[in-house]
Amino acid sequence: MSSYQVRPPNKTAPKLRIWDLPTRLFHWLLAVSITGALITINLGGGWMEWHVRFGIASFVLLLFRVVWGLIGPRYARFSQFVTTPAKTIAYLRHNAGSRHAGHNPLGAWSVLAMLFLFLFQSSTGLFANDDVMTQGPLAQFVSNDTVALLTRIHSFSEYLLYAILALHLGAIAFYSLRGEALIQPMVTGDVPKHTLPSGTQSARDDWRVRLGALVLALALGALAWWLWDLAFNAPMSFS
Repeated sequence: MSSYQVRPPNKTAPKLRIWDLPTRLFHWLLAVSITGALITINLGGGWMEWHVRFGIASFVLLLFRVVWGLIGPRYARFSQFVTTPAKTIAYLRHNAGSRHAGHNPLGAWSVLAMLFLFLFQSSTGLFANDDVMTQGPLAQFVSNDTVALLTRIHSFSEYLLYAILALHLGAIAFYSLRGEALIQPMVTGDVPKHTLPSGTQSARDDWRVRLGALVLALALGALAWWLWDLAFNAPMSFS
């Protein structure tokens, strides 16, 4: 049974790159977008236009993460950190104190749950409206009954969003109290080598990786622009 021993920080200790720059930028941009969407939905009124903007930004960022999870560097890929329920249970029983490069098995399921819920929430928001002055960019392409259904789902799942965000922040606080820094590596991308399992390899984070991410981001940026144009320049159609 392996254990994780907290050591005092050593600024000169060798470090390994775990989180590539595109993954880190995605993480913080999504945090801003989700926070903005939640604040503006509660402010209401004229802030609803910004809620739509933040929602579209969240949707496109999540699409980026899904694609990056298939083609990105080592620790960004779903194939690297997603595991079976049986292996997750074994981790909780025998190795819950061990350190992993990237996400541990429990954290991997947490990430998947968050991505799924955020993507579900932002997707339904594309078809929702408030029956007053604001509607999602794709609401005009479906029936009023479909809009009404997706609006109700979008509104209800907001509470699930709060719940999973609370769990996420609670997990960060828990691991921080144990001496495991989770926030700093998502800023710098680097983790002290001595805290990682033997044989851990660095993630690629060179100009080729960043250029590939930029091309993907530009393509999805065009999608975001199209959705923004639909949202704010197309005629409204409320039931």
